[in-house]
Amino acid sequence: MTKADKYLVEDIKNILENGFQDVDPRPKYEDGTPAHTISVNHVMRKYDLSKGEFPICTLRPQAWKTGVREIFTIYQKPTNDLAEMREMGVTWWDPWDIGDGTIGQRYGATVKRYDLIHKIIEDIEKNPYGRRKVMSLWQETDLAETPGLAPCAFLTMWNVRGEFLDMSMVQRSGDMLTASGAGGINEIQYAALLVTSPACSPTSWRTNRFTTVTSTTPTRCSAVRKSRSRTTTANRRTCCSTPHPAVPSRTSPSTTSNSSTTRLRNLS
Repeated sequence: MTKADKYLVEDIKNILENGFQDVDPRPKYEDGTPAHTISVNHVMRKYDLSKGEFPICTLRPQAWKTGVREIFTIYQKPTNDLAEMREMGVTWWDPWDIGDGTIGQRYGATVKRYDLIHKIIEDIEKNPYGRRKVMSLWQETDLAETPGLAPCAFLTMWNVRGEFLDMSMVQRSGDMLTASGAGGINEIQYAALLVTSPACSPTSWRTNRFTTVTSTTPTRCSAVRKSRSRTTTANRRTCCSTPHPAVPSRTSPSTTSNSSTTRLRNLS
């Protein structure tokens, strides 16, 4: 099993044993029935990307390619326009249209307004050992300006450590089995953001530690019952038969090619 698989099994056991059910939830199913969840608070996971611990989970399928494309709509070509997001292959935001063809002043629109990605890259390059490398999508002015879903994964903090660049990502909430959980879309997205950051170009730093913290991790009550079967399946896998491929280092041919360098720089 991958490290994300092991984390997922632990998380499922934790929510089955210690989860609490919400009261009067905001989300509703299409028929109006309250979408109750069972949650646990304050979940943290750590990965060493230099050892191949990329947060990919094999116990359940994830639309990881679309997830990576979505992170590009936030940081590479930041937008809140649903038509532009669809052009980049991301359609799962369509139900969140606030009525003007956008998701509101959120995510990519916030990144663009405050020039967040360029500022964080410049700070890393010019002041690598500074301790103020924080990029936040939680901007109160933006949240008050329009309706729209408040950012779930909203904060990243970046630290240089010798030859390595580490990053931690904070989420306020997110469905455990699809978004905020081990090997979920959010972990895949932000690990990809770290790996493809221009600051990790071949002449700069290697990616290493990636840590995620989630304030509250809910999952639908119906999904909790299905999760029991995942833990049973996972328990039959006593070890990982094939190590996960390591993330290429800066000395790897795949990261020192001109085309790869250009791809990394395009993120800025």
